[in-house]
This record gives sequence, C-alpha cells and structure tokens, in this order.
Amino acid sequence: MRAIWKGAVSFGLVSIGVKLYSATEEKDIRFHQVHREDGGRIRYKRTCSVCGEEVTYDDIAKGYDIGGGEMVILTDEDFADLPLTSSRAIDVLEFVPAEQVDPILYNKAYFLEPEGTATKPYVLLRDALIDSERVAIVKVALRQREQLATLRVREGVLLLNTMLWPDEIRTPGFGFLDEDLKVRPPELAMASSLIDSMTGEFEPDVFTDDYRAALQEVIDAKVEGREVVQPEEAEEAPAAAVDLMAALKASVERAKAARGEQPTRGGGGGEPTPISSARSAQKAAEKKAAKAPAKKTAAKKTAEKKTAEPAKKTAAKKTAAKKAEPAKKTAARKTAPRKSA
Repeated sequence: MRAIWKGAVSFGLVSIGVKLYSATEEKDIRFHQVHREDGGRIRYKRTCSVCGEEVTYDDIAKGYDIGGGEMVILTDEDFADLPLTSSRAIDVLEFVPAEQVDPILYNKAYFLEPEGTATKPYVLLRDALIDSERVAIVKVALRQREQLATLRVREGVLLLNTMLWPDEIRTPGFGFLDEDLKVRPPELAMASSLIDSMTGEFEPDVFTDDYRAALQEVIDAKVEGREVVQPEEAEEAPAAAVDLMAALKASVERAKAARGEQPTRGGGGGEPTPISSARSAQKAAEKKAAKAPAKKTAAKKTAEKKTAEPAKKTAAKKTAAKKAEPAKKTAARKTAPRKSA
C-alpha cells in the first residue's frame, strides 16, 4: 500500500506521527469507451461552450452556477482565504460510545500507521480506546475539505472513518409514515419466528460477488478464445404474496429446511384461523381442479373405446364376408349342370 497522507494525531498534549492509507478498494471491473470498428480509445477534448476553443488545465477555474445562466468564478486566491487548516493534524475533539454514532454517517475508511518514533504513543492511544470502549471524534483536512471523522480500533490498527456532516443526510419524507398501519400480533410473531430461523453469525467471507465473477469469466474466455460458459440461472424471485401469513409461514419452513431442520408438522397446530381455512379451501379447490382433467381424459378414452368396438366388429364382418365369396363361387360351379355333348 502507498501512503496518501502524512500528519499527526493531536491527542491532548501528545502528538502521534502517522501515515494514512486507504483501507478499502473497489473491485468493480472497469471498461474504456472504444470505437466498435477498431477498438480505438475514445478521447474527449475540453472545449469552451462559448468560444468553442480547446482549453488547457491551466486555464480552467471553478465556477458556481447561481441560476439564470449566471456563473460566479472562483480563483485560487479565493480558496486561499478560506478558514481551512493547512496543518496536517487529526484533532481529537471528544470520545463517545461507538453505538451513538449512526452508521449512515460513515463515508470512507483509512488505516493509520505510526511513523518513526511514534509507535509507543500510537499503541497507548489504541489500547486506551479499547479499554474505554469508545471512539474518538476528530476533525481532519483531507482533499481540500475539512471532514468530521472517528478513530477506532480494528485488528490492532487505528482506523479513521470520515463522516458526512449531519446536514448531508436526507430526511425520508415518505407518505406511508403518516398512515395508521397496524400489524396483527400473529403476523409479528411469525415475522419474529422467521428472523429467529435465519439468525446466524456474520461471516463476510462467505458472500461473493457472483455478477463480477461471471463477468470476469466472460472476459477470460474472450482472451483465451474459449466458449463462454453460461452461468446457472438464479432462482426466480417469488411473486408478491397476497396472503402475508402464508408467505411468512412458507418462509419459516424454507429457512428451517435450508438449515437442515425438520419442517413443522401439522402447520403448527392450533385452531384454524380464517387465513388457514382459506388456504385449506384453496388447496382443496386446486386438488379438485387437478382431478377434473384426469376424469375427462378417462371418459374420453372410454368413449373412444366404445366407438372403436362397433367399427372393429363391422370391419370383421366385412373381412369374413370377403373371405366367404371365393367359397360361394366354387360351390356354385360345382352345383351348375354340365352341358351335354
């Protein structure tokens, strides 16, 4: 890894020299835009929409659109006068319980490595955070922007998590929040049972990006000139359930089966509810509907058999009559009187 920032953690009167490293990396497969005919890269020129001339980076400034086609242009001198600290310091503001920090605030993560002789105070701060079960709220200037962040410990290393400012979190103003929706106790109990049946220990290594793996297989096959093997089709998502309780019960049984547990016999027992009665009636109707085609098929075969029998008898009579004709002719010849000479 390559350090992207060097500075110090300011902890009271203690200063801890550190290096900053990106703690995460995206594994997305990236593509270039190319010409379909010859594979040449597509390049874009930086041109001015007013004069049409190509512009170099030195002639590019930052502009803020105030609407109505008007633009305020800011220069390097304007940014230099802003109250953004130029010191490379991570200032510890306070220590708070980790559960008080809403995860929605977290943005990017960075590892901190002690630099030079700062190893001992680094380990001191790390162990103090672990012992207090708290995280440090800090301020730091990164990428020309002052950011709020937390310092916590992960696998023996200090981890800096930059955070969004509170006014950057949107308010979910959805209409259903004002509706008076009530969940019935049996539905809540069944949903809790489903959660219990699907509860486990979070092990991130067991989850994989199947889409990226399949896409990489397509790319590798094209490079090696192999035939692309189509991945297995994903299981179809179930249709939206009208019967919520039925869907929850089916989900519980499915989760138990996936964990190797025996399914509940007798549908969980107890007196039939309106929903369970409706389900039983629906199953009976489906069973009856399934038997109806079978009866029709059997009746059709019987009718065909009855129709075929007279036809067979008629055919047999015709065959017998046809066979009897030569015998009649022979008998007639013998019976006919001989002509006298």
